[in-house]
This record gives sequence, structure tokens and C-alpha cells, in this order.
Amino acid sequence: MHYRQNDMSYYTMQTLIPNLTIGAMALSALIGLAIPAVLYIIFRKKGANHLPFWTGAVTFVLFALVLEQLVYAVLMKTGFWMTVNCNIWLLGIFGGFMAGLFEETGRFLAMKTVLRKKRANDYNGLMYGAGHGGIEAVILLSVSMIMNVVFSLQINAGQSSPLGGLDAAQQLASTPFWMMLVGAIERISAVAIHVSLSVLVWFAAKDSKKFWLFPLAILLHLVVDAVAVILSRLGVNVWIIEGAVYVIAAGLVFLAIAVWKKNHVAQAELEALSAEVAPEAEAQA
Repeated sequence: MHYRQNDMSYYTMQTLIPNLTIGAMALSALIGLAIPAVLYIIFRKKGANHLPFWTGAVTFVLFALVLEQLVYAVLMKTGFWMTVNCNIWLLGIFGGFMAGLFEETGRFLAMKTVLRKKRANDYNGLMYGAGHGGIEAVILLSVSMIMNVVFSLQINAGQSSPLGGLDAAQQLASTPFWMMLVGAIERISAVAIHVSLSVLVWFAAKDSKKFWLFPLAILLHLVVDAVAVILSRLGVNVWIIEGAVYVIAAGLVFLAIAVWKKNHVAQAELEALSAEVAPEAEAQA
């Protein structure tokens, strides 16, 4: 018996995406949106400005999704890329280096230029990290999950969808629902890493004596991405990979806290210092 390729009633009979899977996708989408929203509210209450959040978001898009991808487009036409792509270890290390180089450089330049007048308030460094990691969560997780939910509802209703066909529907239907939550779990650690690295680069941009924190951030970014890529390519269980990333994320959070405690100037101290300097400046004038 033959069926037309666009006969979605046949698709529905053969492939019905479970409601539990759709629910898991919807939950993941919400988590991807909630992470930056919650951090934005928290850091605003700490006194951070609006601008660093949106600067972080725009910088991620520009440096990670535009500039880095343009470089990859050129590299993929070379023999160098053939060599890298055929070796799991080289691919992980090089991919991590590229991500670290572009994203941390973007951070540093944004903090040195756009946020130059906002560097007195160290909470703006945290807000930048929320924007940088938050927009990544929205684009990579929430947008894709929302599209999957829409596609699933269309398929289950027997409607044709421009988002995919039978193969995509069968893939979603055969995927365990809990797999749809892996991305959300991953984004939590990823945003924690972005905020932590933003702290390092913030103080590197703020104090030339701490410039070494900038290349350190590139190196640490390389390590995180390389571990994830290499373990994934080796076929390691997804939960082991997430566990490894969470361990690294925890280490980066502790490092960021240590750097913060050593370099942070509290707003109250800053205001007190300004109050002391102002009369002296007036007297000299």
C-alpha cells in the first residue's frame, strides 16, 4: 500500500510523540528562559545595571555565533580541518580553544569598551555573565525545545509541519522523555561557568595587574569544552559527561569566589572612598 509523503494522518497513526516527552521539552524550554531571568533579578537587587546583561547577550551572539562560525567556515575548507576533525582529541582541544578564544576575547573587549564606565560596580561583571550565558541558554535550549513542542503538537494533530517530517517525528517519539531534560541540566552548569569566567575576565579588564586572569579564562574555557567534546565522541554515558562538567563548574565557581573576595570593592567602600577623595580634590582646586 502506498501513502503520499505529505499524508500526515498516516504519520500520526505510525508516530505519536508521547505527552510526557512534550512536557519534558516544554519544561526544558522554561528552564532555559528562567535561568537568565532569575539571575537578572538577583543581580539587579545586588545593584547591577541593565547594560551589562544586554552587552553580554549581544557579545555572545557576535563572537560565538557570527565571528567564530565565520572562521570555522574558512577552516573547514582546509586540510588542517581534515586533520583536526579526524582526531577526537585534536577536535576537542581545538574546539575548546576556539570557543575560549572568541568568547573570552569578546568578554574582555566588551568590558574594556562598552562597560568601561560601569566597571566601578563589580556586580556588573556578574550581570554580564548572566547575559552571556543566558542568551546561550535561550538560543541553544529554549528556542530548539519550543520548536520541538510545536512540531510535536502538529504531528500528533495529524497536521503537516514545516519544522520536519516523519524521520524527525520518529526520532522524537523514540527518544526517552528524560533525554529532553539533559539540555536543561547542562545549561545550569554552563551558565554557572559563564558567570564564573566573567568574574575572572572582569577583574582582568578592570586591573592591568590582573590581566593574567584573561588568558587563564581562555584556558579554563578550553578545558571545559574539550572534556565535554572528547567524552561525548568517545561514547561515554551522558550522565557521566554531565557529572564531569558539573565537577569542573564547581571548581570554577570556587575559583571565581576566591578571585571575587580578593578583588571586589564593595559599593559602600567605594562610596566612602569617593567621599574622602572629593574634599581633597576641592581643597587642591
